[in-house]
Amino acid sequence: MSPDRACGVREVAELTAMTAAAHKASVDTSSTRPWRVTVQGAAALAAAMGVGRFVYTPILPLMHAQAGLSVQQGTELATANYLGYLVGALVGIASPRTMRSPTTLRLSLAVVVATLALMPTKEDFAGWFVLRLVAGAASALVFVAAVGALFGALRGQGPHLAGWALGGIGAGIALSGALALVVHGANGWRLTWWLAATLCAALTIVAWRLPMPAGTSSGTTLDASEPGRAGAFDARFGFLLTAYALEGVGYIVAGTFLVAAIDQDSARWVGSGAWVLAGCAALPSSALWARLARTWPRPMLLATALLLQAAGVALPTVIGGTCAALISAAAFGATFVGISTLALAHGSASGVPRAAAILTTGYSLGQIAGPLLVTPVLHNGYRQALMIAALVLIFAAATSVFAQRRGRLVVGGE
Repeated sequence: MSPDRACGVREVAELTAMTAAAHKASVDTSSTRPWRVTVQGAAALAAAMGVGRFVYTPILPLMHAQAGLSVQQGTELATANYLGYLVGALVGIASPRTMRSPTTLRLSLAVVVATLALMPTKEDFAGWFVLRLVAGAASALVFVAAVGALFGALRGQGPHLAGWALGGIGAGIALSGALALVVHGANGWRLTWWLAATLCAALTIVAWRLPMPAGTSSGTTLDASEPGRAGAFDARFGFLLTAYALEGVGYIVAGTFLVAAIDQDSARWVGSGAWVLAGCAALPSSALWARLARTWPRPMLLATALLLQAAGVALPTVIGGTCAALISAAAFGATFVGISTLALAHGSASGVPRAAAILTTGYSLGQIAGPLLVTPVLHNGYRQALMIAALVLIFAAATSVFAQRRGRLVVGGE
């Protein structure tokens, strides 16, 4: 599943970071209906992340079969999008005032729509590379801006609303998978890109009037570390950073190649159908993991989610068939946004200065490294790549547990 990321998600590093900024922002919520803001924010995330980033996953097999895209080129296009996302995320971290501008949100959404619409007009790899690079940067800017708007407008309204807004990523993934399910014919890859652009434009219309937070530039930070608990970067935080960066590697490999791997041994509808299921599973996942964190320690939940994701990623490599493919997709969708939520929330409580920014950077670098790591084995298909991703995720889970033991990490509700 390409999450030509998200989570992105992860991607939720900016989410946690923007919470601190939102506490210093002033938004008139008295005249704003919370559920209206939730829907608008979900539409923005669905457009930029669920469609803008992740529609590449179900389109990748079509481009291999119809557009002459090689396996190597497919990997490089994925890497271009992740590199663009890193650049956009860093811009958002460096310029919080820009992220509070409605112009930034609207222009970035328009850029995402334009890049989707231009993809089928190009037939050369260089053109596709530039478009996916720009799309990655624009989707990151939308993510940071939309999350800041959500936490500004929904402050005091209950965390479940923000969780459901993040579920917009899953909704976008499900819709992008549905597009690939219904498109047929020799030029299906072109039509799917155009339909994705149309869908993204419709979601952009819904998100257009999302109220942005107002605040002063001084004292606003993109770090969510708790006040009065600032401390030095130590080995305990290092384990968390390592685990989260490894999640970036494992999740992006699965998100990029899972549909293509399923398509190799199954009917065409199974891969796209699995992607739809992944989106449906992701829709409520952030709210559900956040609720679990009220009772259980976040590090334990993080390790559990990583192991569940690893099992899901490995399943199609050891068991064939439609059932295994669908279970794999559901496990992936149910965990990738939740893992980001848990890791960033725990990092923000660590007391390390700019913890969210550091974790975001490590996660983004992991996403860039993931496709490059598995490129040497792709000539044998995608199964070996998925198994490597699963092993990386297992190591990430072990690292997070070790961090808990060494770091006495905070219980979820604290």
